[in-house]
Amino acid sequence: MKVAIVGASGAVGQEFLRVLEERNFPLDELVLFGSERSAGKKYTFRGKELEVKLLQHNDDFKGVDIAFTSAGAGVSKEFAADITKYGAVMIDNSSAFRMDEDVPLVVPECNGDDALNRPRGIIANPNCTTIMMVVVLKPLEELSHIKRIHIASYQAASGAGAAAMDELETQYRQVLNGEEVTVNKFAYQLAYNVIPQIDVFQDNGYTKEEMKMFKETQKIMHSDVQCSAMCVRVPALRSHSEAVWIETERPLSVEEAQKAIANAEGVQLMDDPANKVYPMPLFLAGKDDVYVGRVRKDLANENGLTFWLVGDQIKKGAALNAVQIAEYLIKVGNIK
Repeated sequence: MKVAIVGASGAVGQEFLRVLEERNFPLDELVLFGSERSAGKKYTFRGKELEVKLLQHNDDFKGVDIAFTSAGAGVSKEFAADITKYGAVMIDNSSAFRMDEDVPLVVPECNGDDALNRPRGIIANPNCTTIMMVVVLKPLEELSHIKRIHIASYQAASGAGAAAMDELETQYRQVLNGEEVTVNKFAYQLAYNVIPQIDVFQDNGYTKEEMKMFKETQKIMHSDVQCSAMCVRVPALRSHSEAVWIETERPLSVEEAQKAIANAEGVQLMDDPANKVYPMPLFLAGKDDVYVGRVRKDLANENGLTFWLVGDQIKKGAALNAVQIAEYLIKVGNIK
């Protein structure tokens, strides 16, 4: 098994290295690719030093079985043909192909079988906020069809990459030292602030991030569910949070919802408000699962439930989900 990581020096690329090592992924050779800025950098994997190769239009992907790509939509589109030319499965972490009809959009806990039909050799990894939400929605959908979702996300700096995380830490120091604040990665200063914009605004007043949640949720869940989102950047460093309201065809009790969530794959119930037990991003960075708490009835809708979830955006929201897709393909014998 020969595996490649494209975008190895980025936050998600580095997480790929950690996740593959943590999970003892069955590979014999790992090849790292990056831009001119990253080429030549060296990283250690399983005790061996690997050097990042320059990503080029050539035959470097000959013999590669799985390529994890996380270098942005532009790079994914430009190099997809080179990556898949000799049969490699491209598991792409960008937004480049998510809504293409001939590219499956996969969260293994929800729709792993979709990964088996990939005419172009490409499988898309969904948006981080969508991944975390649908993992929790899946067991609830099995109880009763979800008709509507309202969701407010509280997204950490990590969602904008390693440089954004560095910028947030720098901003806090600058504010405390009375210095001029550096703003490059966000529309405004994020330290001591929240910004109700992630990605660019669309004609309907929603941002691209918010529309991703609408479209991707339907595609992953094979559902007509309507999802209205408000995505907000908050000054947390890592791990996203979401407040979610759902309306189901029949009323669900809090107890049956909690039981379904507790038994679901990839989800942990952390719900004991009397003892101040609920998920928080400060304590859940680096965790594999999505954590759910504050499950309760929606006071404004007799068929409604509301809950709070937290997940590591770089891990389950990106690298881990992609690796789990590859593990699923290996498990069902769809790749050698």
